[in-house]
Amino acid sequence: HVQLVESGGGSVQAGGSLRLSCATSGRSNENYFLAWFRQPPGKEREGVACIDTDGSTFTADSVKDRFTISKDNDKNTLYLQMNMLKPEDTAMYFCAAVGRTTGYCYYSLSPDEYVFWGQGTQVTVS
Repeated sequence: HVQLVESGGGSVQAGGSLRLSCATSGRSNENYFLAWFRQPPGKEREGVACIDTDGSTFTADSVKDRFTISKDNDKNTLYLQMNMLKPEDTAMYFCAAVGRTTGYCYYSLSPDEYVFWGQGTQVTVS
């Protein structure tokens, strides 16, 4: 099975940057959608960004122009580069994956669509 482990979270001042990493294992191929979600305290989990099987990406409007999703297949690692952080970005950030052979991840950037999850890494912006 697929295992995901996030790292890179922490506390940062508004305007700062963080780079989250998600180490993946157990994937036999690259036919997965990979995504980042976040869950602010007391709120629902929401989609942040995703990358589909051919490398096409989607970023939620709330973080557009500030966050960038990418992956390094050789390192089996997913990244989320977060720039110009705002206090409202404070949340637990999760990486997730679901097996897909085709299609575009932006059609269904919902927690219900993803099967494999990391345990999260906390990002706090003040």
